[in-house]
Amino acid sequence: MAMKTYEDKVLIPASEYIEPEVKGGKVWGALRIVLGSVFLWAFLDKLFALGFSTGRNPETGAIDFFGPDAWINGASPTAGFLEFGTKGPFAGFFQGLAGQAWVDWAFMLGLFFIGTALILGIGARLGAISGVVLLSTMYLASAIWPEHHPVVDDHIAYSVALIGLAYVGAGRYLGFGKWWESTAFVKKYPIFK
Repeated sequence: MAMKTYEDKVLIPASEYIEPEVKGGKVWGALRIVLGSVFLWAFLDKLFALGFSTGRNPETGAIDFFGPDAWINGASPTAGFLEFGTKGPFAGFFQGLAGQAWVDWAFMLGLFFIGTALILGIGARLGAISGVVLLSTMYLASAIWPEHHPVVDDHIAYSVALIGLAYVGAGRYLGFGKWWESTAFVKKYPIFK
């Protein structure tokens, strides 16, 4: 049997290249689903005031489900954080965004898109990158300097995990990513992986 050399290597078009399986793919898939649920839950909690971060009376602990703090009832999902939770050198900039409808819409649509993309594995790379952008923005608004560590907080930890998800293509594991990547749309526009 003749040995094949480098020159004999068969090249395939990039559009037909299938990335090899990643060791620990199911773990990456599970991490993707868990992080997606963090984003999607934040969206649902702010949309309906489900009593975790939104809709709970801080003095009594009573929850007013679907109450006046819910976005569906006209409350701003970002105003409280932007007005009272910002600190550091960028606080004035972020406080100036409080109460603006476009900020609320961008934030809520971002939470929904990121959470859904990560949970389903459809557009997971784009969702993970979007999550890093959102978390980085929130870090700049609130965490300089973090409360329990000189530099690292949950925004940084989640961002590093999301970068890992994007790097390994975690949407292909325990999700619909393999199917999604095989569609003509994603082959034409690979940014939507």
